[in-house]
Amino acid sequence: MEPVQSEAGIQVPDRHYLAEAAQLCRRYGALFVLDEVQTGLFRTGTFLAAHQFDVRPDIVILAKALSGGLIPVSAVLMTGEVYDSVYDSLKRSIVHTSTFGENAIAMRTGLATLDVLETERLGERALRLGDELRRRLRESLCRYEMVKDVRGMGMLSGIEFQTPSSLKLRLAFEAFRQIHSGMFGQIIVMRMFRDWRILTQICGNNFAVLKVAPPLVVTEEQLDRFVEAITAVVDLMHTSGSFWSEALGLARRAVNV
Repeated sequence: MEPVQSEAGIQVPDRHYLAEAAQLCRRYGALFVLDEVQTGLFRTGTFLAAHQFDVRPDIVILAKALSGGLIPVSAVLMTGEVYDSVYDSLKRSIVHTSTFGENAIAMRTGLATLDVLETERLGERALRLGDELRRRLRESLCRYEMVKDVRGMGMLSGIEFQTPSSLKLRLAFEAFRQIHSGMFGQIIVMRMFRDWRILTQICGNNFAVLKVAPPLVVTEEQLDRFVEAITAVVDLMHTSGSFWSEALGLARRAVNV
C-alpha cells in the first residue's frame, strides 16, 4: 500500500491507520509492504513516509526521485529476515534479476541524489515549506466555492475541487463531467501551463484533485508564484464566462477527434 495515496487524491491516513494495518499483517503472517515511489526520499519530509507514522515495513519500493530525475532507477528495501528467506542459497541468488539491475550509471546517480538530499537537508526544508505552502493555499482559496480541500504532507499536496452550489457555475461544471470526468481538471492544468508556464497534473485516479508536488529544491519565490497562479486560475473559473466557453470549445474539439 501507499502510506499516502497519491493518485487516489493525496489521501493522508489517520495517524493510527498504518500502525494498525501493520499489526494485522503481523498477526496473520502477511508482509507489510509500502509503495514509496511517490512518497519516499524526503518528499513527505522524512526519508520514508513510513517514518512519519512510526511504522517499520517489511519491504519498501523506491523509484523515480532516487536519481533526481536524471535516469530511471528503482530499489527494493527489505528486512534481513525477508532477504535471508528469499536469497538463502547460491541456487536462489538469482531468483530475482533484471537486465538493467545494478546499472553503473543508475547506481552512481542514486548515490549522488542521496548525498544531496541528506547534506542539503531537503527533508527538513520540505516539511517547513510544505506546511507553509498549504497554509497559504488554504488562505488564498478558501473563499471559492469550487475548492473543497487542501491537504498533504511535506512537499506533496493536493487541491480538491467540488461541484459548485450556485446554479450558473454548476451547469458549466456538470457539462464538463458529462463530456469526461477528467476534463475539468485538465482545463486547470492547461491554464496553469499556458498562462503561467507552470506544469501540474491531476491525480490519476481522482480527477477532482490537482497534485502539487514541486521539486524539493523549489525556491520560496517559485512557491509564491504558484500560489498567485492557482489563485488567478480559480478566480477566473468563478468570475469569467470566457473560462467556461473556451474550455467547452476545447472539449468539443477533443470529442470530435
